[in-house]
Amino acid sequence: MNTKKLVQLAMLTALGLALHILETFIPNPFMGIAPGAKLGLANIIGLITLVLFGFKYALSINLLRSLLGGLATGAITSMMYSMAGALVSTFLMWLVYKYMKKYFSLIGVSVFGALGHNIAQLTVAALIINNIRIFSYLPVMMLVSIATGIFIGITANFTINKALIHFKDSIGT
Repeated sequence: MNTKKLVQLAMLTALGLALHILETFIPNPFMGIAPGAKLGLANIIGLITLVLFGFKYALSINLLRSLLGGLATGAITSMMYSMAGALVSTFLMWLVYKYMKKYFSLIGVSVFGALGHNIAQLTVAALIINNIRIFSYLPVMMLVSIATGIFIGITANFTINKALIHFKDSIGT
């Protein structure tokens, strides 16, 4: 791996971590209907990395961000939820992006990631509390996933388009 790519991936990891930490200070916009739900701002970086660098780098950045985010915020127990969500959502986004690109835009890819993220987190919760009834919360989380997935997809799409325009301008094409 060349130095430029390494620096770019390090910057994306730092941005993902910063958004992960920043989100801990943002009140839950879904508190009335979905306690514990988050916007998933750091997933913007995961989606951008997936598009620009591919699956293995997106997965690495998402898992590293989850690990470091848990350590930085002191939310060690939530790392299990975050890492499971990162693993499943990155894999689902890659599958949809790679094999179903003609059917789903980046927004759709993001929605699949958000859905997978919440299913993974509820699975971890069910295993920890040893109670499958937690999946009764799944329909609510699916609705939230659609909303947050759309927001994250739009934001990532906008950012990627701006980055590509900037890149083309910087190399003179």
